[in-house]
Amino acid sequence: MAREIVLDTETTGLEALGGDRIVEIAAIELIDLCKTSREFHVYINPERDIPDSAFRVHGISFDMVKDKPKFHEIVDDFLAFVGADPIVAHNAEFDVRFLNMELERCARPALAAERVVDTLAIARKKFPGQSNSLDALCGRFGVDRSHRVKHGALIDADILGDVYLELCGGRQRAMVLQVQKEATAAIEQATLQTSRPEPLPPGLRPEELEAHEALLGKFKTTPLWRRYTDPAS
Repeated sequence: MAREIVLDTETTGLEALGGDRIVEIAAIELIDLCKTSREFHVYINPERDIPDSAFRVHGISFDMVKDKPKFHEIVDDFLAFVGADPIVAHNAEFDVRFLNMELERCARPALAAERVVDTLAIARKKFPGQSNSLDALCGRFGVDRSHRVKHGALIDADILGDVYLELCGGRQRAMVLQVQKEATAAIEQATLQTSRPEPLPPGLRPEELEAHEALLGKFKTTPLWRRYTDPAS
């Protein structure tokens, strides 16, 4: 069972090293490429202003987040949710750079590059020379994005989950994985139904068992089957 986390962030700007901060994080859990009901979503007080240029992108103003928790107040919940599983993001370098800057401020280890899956890099390999923005990929794969008026971490993470499925082989592969899971569950259930919780009692009468033991006692060597069942043999 493969667990992955589809992640997106919104920020005050483009420069993590220049003082821009995260204002929204969303993470959605995938199990075997299928979304579960588990998600992590939070708005964050960036402890600085949000320029109009950023507001026009995601529609988040400082007034909307001034009473929200700061990153160091949600970092434990965030790390607990993502665990050690792969992180899927579009143009992942951007999101991971911001997250690692925030983690550094909290004296927490950075997210390792090897656990990050960049859907933009995958799309560029599959569709070289074409537009591979999230909107373009939605159009290419027929993913509904009608509810995406502005950028938003939760909306974008949800859409990206569908796009990632298509990049990995599409709905047919997901159906195969589901059939495999159902077949495994059926086998396990059949095993449980055919297994006896307690062994059946012996069908021989005591005198028959005694006669059997007396016969075995006449053998010069231990019978083969008892060498594997009797620890003293």
